[in-house]
Amino acid sequence: MLFGVCMERIIVNGAKKLSGEISVSGSKNAALPLIFSTIAINGVSTILGVPDIGDVRVALDILREFGAEILRCENTLVIDTRYLKYCEPSAELVSKIRASSYLLGACLARFSRAKIYNFGGCNFCSRPIDMHLYAMKSLGASIIGDEIRADKLTASDIFFEKASVGATINAVILASSAVGTTRIFGYAREPHVLSLVKFLRSAGVKISFMGSHVEITGSNAFCAKTKLIPDMIEAGTYVALSLMTDSELLIKGADADHLSSLISVLSRAGAKFKIDENGIIPYGKITSPITVTTAPYPAFPTDLQPIIAPLLAISEGGVINECVWQNRFGYLSELCRLGLIYQIEGNSALISKSKLISGKTAAPDLRGGAALLLAALCTEGKSEIKNAEIIFRGYENLDKKLGSIGAGIEIIK
Repeated sequence: MLFGVCMERIIVNGAKKLSGEISVSGSKNAALPLIFSTIAINGVSTILGVPDIGDVRVALDILREFGAEILRCENTLVIDTRYLKYCEPSAELVSKIRASSYLLGACLARFSRAKIYNFGGCNFCSRPIDMHLYAMKSLGASIIGDEIRADKLTASDIFFEKASVGATINAVILASSAVGTTRIFGYAREPHVLSLVKFLRSAGVKISFMGSHVEITGSNAFCAKTKLIPDMIEAGTYVALSLMTDSELLIKGADADHLSSLISVLSRAGAKFKIDENGIIPYGKITSPITVTTAPYPAFPTDLQPIIAPLLAISEGGVINECVWQNRFGYLSELCRLGLIYQIEGNSALISKSKLISGKTAAPDLRGGAALLLAALCTEGKSEIKNAEIIFRGYENLDKKLGSIGAGIEIIK
């Protein structure tokens, strides 16, 4: 069943002391580019550690419309794309996830054509695809009505004015199929971009990092295989949970390097961290106000700014400067229902020290919904979060994971 077909609620009995370990699943943001890139790979690809979440299920349904044969064994995906045929996938499916925009690069590489849709995802701001289209035109594509076509993809230099994960991913997929060597300047350096590079290298594509740019020599790609990196946003969510509930949780499998900006910000404010090969244990108290400014990796991730908001509220307050997306503070009006006090000034949110309370609210988007869940878990009494299916787009087995460390949580359909 696709997420969103039924409405779900989360009932939380908060303020419980948590203990034990909580495991981090494979990265959602890494899984989706890999899944869509298999369209451009003429062979059988294997991806290990794939989370069973809403966005992944939608992506796989889209691939099936092209004729892909997909086998899932626990968290391993085997995707056979040898016998694909071009189609225009369901607009309903495409509208569910922002990562469906990777169809542009994948279909253009495989079929020399791709339809331009109203690509979906969390509706917290305008998310144009002009940089995606620029990269495609640079490699020889042209727009005809609501389609983009390219009889032949030819290598070129691509200069991005700002780092864009989505545009970089589409450019990398396309350049892997173009004739010659493409150089991409101003590329995004997020871990999930590097995960795609590793995947395509395993299929035989030559990709080299040259400091200021990445060089990609196109070739026929066959049979890729990789293991997903851990989900740094999920791991960051559990870091916040551990500190908010004064619980020294082992966040198993978390990569501290991926979370360096979050760990740095929280350490300066008083938090402490034990880091080893098993994962991360956060502990201690936040003793001073926190200021975070989002920016492309390795700076503070925009997807973690909603997560950190309730932590600021129950600690000493602080400021969130959002410099990646416009209008990404809509979730604060829902957190306000749980007692959070805030003020918006331009692209900044001023979070006051607040006494959070239990109550009823609704998830406005994936990460905003996770922020509501964190707030509910650290407050006395029973809270209810509607539209919970949005949260499950990015968190695997969330009720079981939280229940295993002592959280009072129930999912109601």
